[in-house]
Amino acid sequence: MPERMKVIRKLEARKGLEVTEIPIPTVSRDEVLIKVEAASICGTDLHIFHWDEWSQHRIRPPLTIGHEFCGTVAEVGDEVHNIVVGQFVSAESHVTCGMCFQCRTGQAHLCPRTKILGVDREGCFAEYVSVPEKVVWLNDRRKLTPRIATLQEPFGNAVFATTAHDLAGQSVAILGCGPIGCFSIGIVKSSGAAGVFASDIIDFRLDLAQQMGATGLVNAGRDNAVRKIIELNDGYPVDIVLEMSGAPAAVRDAFSMVRNGGTVTLFGIPAKPVEIDVAEKMIFKNVTVLAMNGRRIFETWYRTRWLLESGVVDLDPLVTHVLDMEQIEDAMNLIDAGKACKIVLIPHGADAASGKTDAASVTEHPIEIERPLHP
Repeated sequence: MPERMKVIRKLEARKGLEVTEIPIPTVSRDEVLIKVEAASICGTDLHIFHWDEWSQHRIRPPLTIGHEFCGTVAEVGDEVHNIVVGQFVSAESHVTCGMCFQCRTGQAHLCPRTKILGVDREGCFAEYVSVPEKVVWLNDRRKLTPRIATLQEPFGNAVFATTAHDLAGQSVAILGCGPIGCFSIGIVKSSGAAGVFASDIIDFRLDLAQQMGATGLVNAGRDNAVRKIIELNDGYPVDIVLEMSGAPAAVRDAFSMVRNGGTVTLFGIPAKPVEIDVAEKMIFKNVTVLAMNGRRIFETWYRTRWLLESGVVDLDPLVTHVLDMEQIEDAMNLIDAGKACKIVLIPHGADAASGKTDAASVTEHPIEIERPLHP
């Protein structure tokens, strides 16, 4: 094994990222060293790249970023007993304390002492990453390719938010067709929903939503989303709304298009407080509101595994680009311009995993940066 590795690192408190080299991490007694085969970019990484207000308050450079990945176990610590060298693995990005009320009552995803890969500790945009054994997740290489295995962490967010509902026979609107929204569309469609209506302001994203199974599409930048979705649902308000964008207008629309007695799930994170008529839109309509964050550790991972390994949900259309680590700035620019959904990075330069489209082949759709998924 070499002594040094290539990483994508936030070196200074300013916009940008650097591809550089640092020593390969040593493993402590309870840790596992993983040779990263694929890593995918999240909105959180984009915020760190831009060095926005959230990043300035949360990130402490220098730091290797990234938290979505898969790879092969290269080394294990002396007290690691359940993971062995050579296994194909991913990892839960939230390293929890295990001792607080939330951790001890089945809500570890809400642990107030959580340390997040690529945010609070060294991340996975690297040739190697070291993580505690307790967050390692075994993959079946016969059933998952690296480019899909790396998506399990963010896909789990959609699984957690979406499977909180009994979706069979229900009419469902998904507001916001970024990666989490498109993941959710695939889950809703596979669950036997009666109607799957997707809304966004970018046609590129709506095209992906259709590929994932949306039966009705609305460009909220051109049409009245509430009126159009009710029209698509045969003139009736929908049973369930999944609000995945965090856009204030979309949050308000969610409560206008849901039926009396229906359910609104809030997953998108608004940049600012949202004003809404609670009495008129929530209380008098007797709307159930579910505010969702993260995914259950590891309950959601088991559901995620089945959905992907069985082929019930196919995420391949959403991997729009596979790039080398040196192309990180190009990757961020593609996301900024609305030209990409999920971008997978290949640290060891393996055939950009049968590479998808490049920047020149997609029409530009400038977008606002989504809020980070991590508080």
